[in-house]
Amino acid sequence: MKTFIPTEKDMAHKVYLIDADGKTLGRMSTKIASLLIGKGKTCFMPDKLTGDQVIVINAKKVHVTGNKKEDKIYTHYTGYSSGLKTYTYEQLMEKNPTEIIMRAVKRMLPKNRIGDVMLKRLRVYAGTEYRNKAQQPIKIEV
Repeated sequence: MKTFIPTEKDMAHKVYLIDADGKTLGRMSTKIASLLIGKGKTCFMPDKLTGDQVIVINAKKVHVTGNKKEDKIYTHYTGYSSGLKTYTYEQLMEKNPTEIIMRAVKRMLPKNRIGDVMLKRLRVYAGTEYRNKAQQPIKIEV
């Protein structure tokens, strides 16, 4: 008996829509990462791109538990000497709310070239309007 190795025609990629309004950041991010990796599919292979595309709307209404609103710190290094920038959760939420979900999901993906391609298949929008309506996304509840 031979081992079945799926090809590109065997993998049916879908587009999912997730509404982040009132959802907990960590729980939602694990679901998004699982969809991007393709862990729930029968044709899953860790070295192939088997995951789906994910669209997240209402990123500015995402919820965090505990004292993370005041205590969580995001860092960014500019590349210059003394170029370490730090932001709290509230500051980054005001400046760029999509960045919070992107960073949470990025850290759950593989740290290689396939992980970079998976992250490009994630689209996050701060409000309810999104540009990917032509793909006819499937709305799922997290």
